[in-house]
Amino acid sequence: MDEERQCGIETIRRCFESGSVLYTYHARFEMKHEELGQIREHEVYEAIRTGEVIENYPDDTPYPSMLIFGTTISGRPLHVVCAYNPDQDLGIKVTVYQPNPSFWIDHRRRK
Repeated sequence: MDEERQCGIETIRRCFESGSVLYTYHARFEMKHEELGQIREHEVYEAIRTGEVIENYPDDTPYPSMLIFGTTISGRPLHVVCAYNPDQDLGIKVTVYQPNPSFWIDHRRRK
């Protein structure tokens, strides 16, 4: 993979801190309609600030992406799928959801 296309969680955090973030339509929809309660932008930021990458998707297009697990200040677990557009130095939020315990072990591993 091209080095400049690679991105880590620190790059995503930096994009959030600088306001260089794009939420896809899908992410906004999922945040609004989350079955366990609406997800706010500040919760996404809190989860990314404290989060860890639990899966990488290097073959995603147009940009490789990653699944980040983090918790909010109130302790709410969230999964955030992020990608990075190096041409625009833009962190892209592909989707956001609260992991369902029926499908996840400790919110980190798929059952």
